[in-house]
Amino acid sequence: MRFIDIHPDNPQQRNVDQAAAMLVAGDLIAYPTDSGYALGAQIGNRDALDRIRTIRDLDAKHHFTLMCRDFAQLGQFVHVDNAIFRAIKSATPGPYTFILPATSEVPKRLLHPKKKTVGVRIPNHRVVQALLEALGEPMVSSTLILPGSDASMTSAWEISEELDGRVDAVVDSGVEVIAEPTTVVDYSEGYAEVVRVGAGDPDRF
Repeated sequence: MRFIDIHPDNPQQRNVDQAAAMLVAGDLIAYPTDSGYALGAQIGNRDALDRIRTIRDLDAKHHFTLMCRDFAQLGQFVHVDNAIFRAIKSATPGPYTFILPATSEVPKRLLHPKKKTVGVRIPNHRVVQALLEALGEPMVSSTLILPGSDASMTSAWEISEELDGRVDAVVDSGVEVIAEPTTVVDYSEGYAEVVRVGAGDPDRF
């Protein structure tokens, strides 16, 4: 397992590029976000999805999340009408995950099997933004919550000990990661349904 140190305020491009190259090569990484650690993989990486499901003991109904750099990128992968566009635009970047109908750009294995939806978010985290810019596309992501736990992992060292041999790299930004989940808003039926209250204010929807 590789440890990649990336400065939280001024991400070193060489280290960011190293993490992005590992994703492109098919590796699975653990990385810090604005809502705890997450597992990340390249969007077309079928093997990494299976590894995430195994690590987290997930079933087929789990909504994977596409971490997007900005709203323009998000709009390539989900259908958003004007009213929903305004609501999401005003809340991003931030601690929200939105469930929306997916476009044909999203691999079928990422979709909810019945609803054909996918989760998307734009994180307010400099390291993740730098990583997404280097990658040039959304990253498939899933909060790093181990079976039997109800909170995401927050320590790079604990992750390296717990998941040694099960992830290929751990990104450490050197600051405490807060394990506060995103607020999840489901727009799959055309209106806002708050399905999980987390760090983001649900009242705005």
